[in-house]
Amino acid sequence: MTAPLFNSSINSLPLLNRGKVRDIYAVDDERLLIVTTDRLSAFDVVLPTPIPGKGKVLTRISDFWFARLGHILPNQLTGIAPESVVVPEERDQVTGRASVVRRLKPLPIEAIVRGYLVGSGWKEYKAQGSVCGIPLPAGLREADKLPQPLFTPSTKAEAGAHDENINFEKTAGLLGAALAAEVRDAAIALYKEAAEYALTKGIIIADTKFEFGQDDAGKLYLIDEALTPDSSRFWPADQYAPGANPPSFDKQYVRDWLESIHWNKRPPAPELPADVATRTGEKYREALSRLTADIS
Repeated sequence: MTAPLFNSSINSLPLLNRGKVRDIYAVDDERLLIVTTDRLSAFDVVLPTPIPGKGKVLTRISDFWFARLGHILPNQLTGIAPESVVVPEERDQVTGRASVVRRLKPLPIEAIVRGYLVGSGWKEYKAQGSVCGIPLPAGLREADKLPQPLFTPSTKAEAGAHDENINFEKTAGLLGAALAAEVRDAAIALYKEAAEYALTKGIIIADTKFEFGQDDAGKLYLIDEALTPDSSRFWPADQYAPGANPPSFDKQYVRDWLESIHWNKRPPAPELPADVATRTGEKYREALSRLTADIS
């Protein structure tokens, strides 16, 4: 396996931003180069330990979903090879882990869809009988499938800060009522189709986060990443049993280890033990293999 890429260094293009996982460069006035690194974040903090190959896995999974769900909503991809927009000596940094995308205006929310009662939603339900303020029937168990998928958006926090859940009314205040409804309906439609497909591959998508952007004409696009282990909670269907939080195909090994050492969830984050990093990488690759099995 090649050495992990923690930070890209594309000097032939202007660097616009380093996010938690992705580095964004300007190609021209209409296009961006997004490089998905091997950085890993947990509890909204970037960890110092990269997961080798993670960026390539995330890119392949996102590309798979962009293609499969394109009939529901157009996406950011241009189809331009990332190797064609950098100088030859920088191509190794982009091959398999970068995309040339449209320049779009990102919406100021994260569009979260929850299909199962877990995580912060479960904690709120136990205390108040609701998830993000949405009342639910009594008697649900942890990891129960919800009666219908819930749209529970949040604000976008800066690196190191925490996102804040907001209700639909607040979302409409930020986006306008018509766009908020369009985003809600698109997010739920994307989740439903993806969840149905993933189940045929032995994966339950418990919840996920989408990001959307608009072009100058106001047309809505799916941007950033789509239905990856970084942006979603994937469970193995054969290990699913309501009443407990199932194991997952994501960074749960990392979260569990960080909780076990009682880290305060503030920078700087600790280095990961080698076995935790290795198992995390294996879970990401297993998710890719399952989702794309028998897909040419």
